[in-house]
Amino acid sequence: MIQVAAGVIACEGRYLIARRKPDVHLGGFWEFPGGKREAGESLEDCLRRELREELGIEITEPVRLRVVQHEYSEKTVELHFFLCAIQGGQARALDCHEVRWVTPKELPDFDFPPADRPLIEELMGEGKKGTNG
Repeated sequence: MIQVAAGVIACEGRYLIARRKPDVHLGGFWEFPGGKREAGESLEDCLRRELREELGIEITEPVRLRVVQHEYSEKTVELHFFLCAIQGGQARALDCHEVRWVTPKELPDFDFPPADRPLIEELMGEGKKGTNG
């Protein structure tokens, strides 16, 4: 099983999403940025390293949101989602195709891998809170 740490990076009611490069597994899909945990590395340290490499940012202390296990035909992924914010740097596509800030309401407009769908539904539900009572 592959363990992955992903950052749900929030700022002013929007989330940062990244589009995977076309030539990688699940290429072209959008995702919450992050990557695979290396041996001996905590999930939090993995997230910090991956976001530094992929986006050129430093983050606040990650807070665990949820864990999703998903079986793809070729592998099983255990995806650990963490809520965090940018503490240093400006997000740019260093090791991904592009990045974009989106509202919870806009999330369904983007193609995400199946493993991300439970979290997207949860975030969309939070985005509806406080509207029309």
